[in-house]
Amino acid sequence: MSSIILFCIVSFDDMAYSEIFSLWAESDRKYGGLSFSSEDVGQVLAITGVSILVYQTFIFPRINRVLGPINTSRVAISLSVVLLFTYAPITHLSRPWSSIAVNIASILKNNFLITIVTSSFILQNNSVTQGQRATANGLGTTLMSFCKTFAPAGAGIVFSWAQKRQHVFFFPGDQMLFFLLAIVELVGLVWTFKPFLVVPDQFSSN
Repeated sequence: MSSIILFCIVSFDDMAYSEIFSLWAESDRKYGGLSFSSEDVGQVLAITGVSILVYQTFIFPRINRVLGPINTSRVAISLSVVLLFTYAPITHLSRPWSSIAVNIASILKNNFLITIVTSSFILQNNSVTQGQRATANGLGTTLMSFCKTFAPAGAGIVFSWAQKRQHVFFFPGDQMLFFLLAIVELVGLVWTFKPFLVVPDQFSSN
C-alpha cells in the first residue's frame, strides 16, 4: 500500500506540473510568465516528447539497473526539486535565451518526472506476489486516476491565486507555484524512506 501511495503522490505532481507549465508559459511577463504563444509552448512540448522517448528507451533502463528503483526515485526527486526553483528566474531572460532555458528545464523536469513515476510503478509491481499484481495495479490505477482528477483543478486554482499576489514578500507570483510543487515532491521524497515506504527484500539495500 505504501508504494501505491507514493505512486499517487508522484502522479498528482506530474499532472499538476503539466497543467501549471502551459499556464505559466503563456501568461504575461508582468505576471511572472514568459508571454509564449500556444505555438511556442507546443514546440517546447514536442522537443520534450522526443527527449522522453530517447531517455526511456536508452538511458532510464541503465540507470535503474545500477541504482535500483528506490535510489533512482530519490535522486530524480531531489534534482527535480532543485530544478523547480530555476523556473521563475527564466522570466527575466530575453529571447532567445528564455526559449533555450525553458526547453532545457522542460526536458530535464519531464524526464525526472518520468523517472519518478516509472520507478514508483516498478516498486508497486514488485511489492506484491505475482498473483496479487492485477489487484495492486487495479487499486493503484484507480487511486492514481482519482489524484489526477483533482490535480488540474487544484493547479488552476493555485495559479489564479498566485497571479493576484505579485508584490508580496514571501514567494511572490509564480514563485509560489513552483514552491508548492517542490513541497509536493519533498513529500514524495520523504515517502521513499522508512517507515513510510515498506519495500520487499530484494530492494531493501537500494
